[in-house]
Amino acid sequence: MAAIPKHRSISSTDPTFSWPDTLFSIRLSLLPAMKSILLPVLALLLTGCAAIDPGKASLTEIPGAQLGLTQEPIVWPHTQWWRRYHDTQLDHVMELALANNPSLSSAKARIDLANAAVRGAHAVQLPQLDLAYVQSRQRFSENYIYPPPFAGSMYTDSSLKLNVGFDLDLWGKNRAKYAAAVSRAKASQADLAVARNMLAGNVVQSYFNLQNALVQEKVLGDIAKQQANVLAITHDRVKAGLDTEVEVNQADSALSAVKVQLNQAGVNAQLLRHQLAALAGQGPDQGNTIVAVPLTRPPQGVPSTLPLNLLGRRPDIVAARAQVEAATSDVSSAKADFYPNINLSAFAGFVSLGLGNLLKDGSITYGAGPAITLPIFHGGALNAQLGGKKAERDLAIANYNQVLLNAVRDVADAATSIRSLRQQIKDQHASYVAIASAYGIAVKRYKSGLGNFVQVLQAQSEMQKQALLDVNLQARAYTLDAQLAVALGGGYDSAQPEKPHTQPVAAPLQAPGKPVAAPAAGLPLAATPTR
Repeated sequence: MAAIPKHRSISSTDPTFSWPDTLFSIRLSLLPAMKSILLPVLALLLTGCAAIDPGKASLTEIPGAQLGLTQEPIVWPHTQWWRRYHDTQLDHVMELALANNPSLSSAKARIDLANAAVRGAHAVQLPQLDLAYVQSRQRFSENYIYPPPFAGSMYTDSSLKLNVGFDLDLWGKNRAKYAAAVSRAKASQADLAVARNMLAGNVVQSYFNLQNALVQEKVLGDIAKQQANVLAITHDRVKAGLDTEVEVNQADSALSAVKVQLNQAGVNAQLLRHQLAALAGQGPDQGNTIVAVPLTRPPQGVPSTLPLNLLGRRPDIVAARAQVEAATSDVSSAKADFYPNINLSAFAGFVSLGLGNLLKDGSITYGAGPAITLPIFHGGALNAQLGGKKAERDLAIANYNQVLLNAVRDVADAATSIRSLRQQIKDQHASYVAIASAYGIAVKRYKSGLGNFVQVLQAQSEMQKQALLDVNLQARAYTLDAQLAVALGGGYDSAQPEKPHTQPVAAPLQAPGKPVAAPAAGLPLAATPTR
């Protein structure tokens, strides 16, 4: 493309006029000026800048090997790990919770905010192009620099310019800010998984706590029936002259005490229904549709060692690590403030007095040049800013270390508790079966006149305690299994970020289909004698 001769006038009405030719000519005409400007710029870059205070050494992250994490393969929880319980009612409650819980909505909003920051940080690295039009009606002073005929007259001052700006980012300040924004967006994505993980764990544990309360209510109801039968036997013995009103009052007192516990179990179950309904984003009454289901043995998978992959499978660790990366990038950005900053700018357009002359060839104007800022003395402000960013990085590292320690402890605690619970359930059930048998024998002996009421009361009290402990341990197996799933990250994998759950659900808490009938608690209560 041939350059337009300097002596030739440029007119947009000229048939040979071409904007690409014009801009190319402008660029060629500016090269000598740019070269003459860049030489002193390079000289400025070689001169001294504000001194960076090295400060104290920063904190370091705890290596996984130090905590006993090893590359041992384990079976990780699936993203929808609660489905392994094969409980359609629980699955439906979870769908409602993941669709309607406000904590997930706020986490998603934080992701949108972080992504907007990423887009903003990326845009700063690109050239900026603006079209500006300015018009003002002005009377020019007769006692100033304006000669006749402008002095004392009214004119329209018009300007139409295309402005281009570009930050060279020689020291990577903008790139560091962009990296920090990307890391924070990654952290917000992991925070969504943290919120989802916590919500799923709370729903599962509340659900099985409710099932435990419903089974306890059933067990206490059966015990109340047995004690009512003992009270009837006592009345018969009084009529036969074998007992006194003392035994009657003792039997009546024992029955009343069980009725109090039965009422408390019912209230506890109702409160847990309200809790589940709130987690699912529903009104309290919706929790009344949840029915009792049989509690079969939960999955028994327990890791034998602490896996190193926990660092990428637990979302709170990933989020904390991303915050460390963001804080480190902030430190790099703060260091760049100590070095010269160079912005290139250029403009081309039209300037004229009088709107009618604005687009004429003689109104063309253009120019280009750098804007240079060289920090020399800021009274310690730059070092204070850098020190603050370093402190924020240390805080992020300390938080990461604490999150890592908590995660390792959570997995170890859950695994240890599950291993111990297996033997506890076995021993506890054996204890319950033995005392239930002893209670049945004591009642039979009492009815036949061979035993006394004290033996019945003692066996009765111990059987009630062992029955409730048996139920609690069975339900605890489920809650501990849920704790382990949450401790292992709940199916999260930083290498393959999961998609947010967006399935809209707006239905009552009761799952579709026929409700499962409440079990008989699965506990062999002693047979109650009849009158």
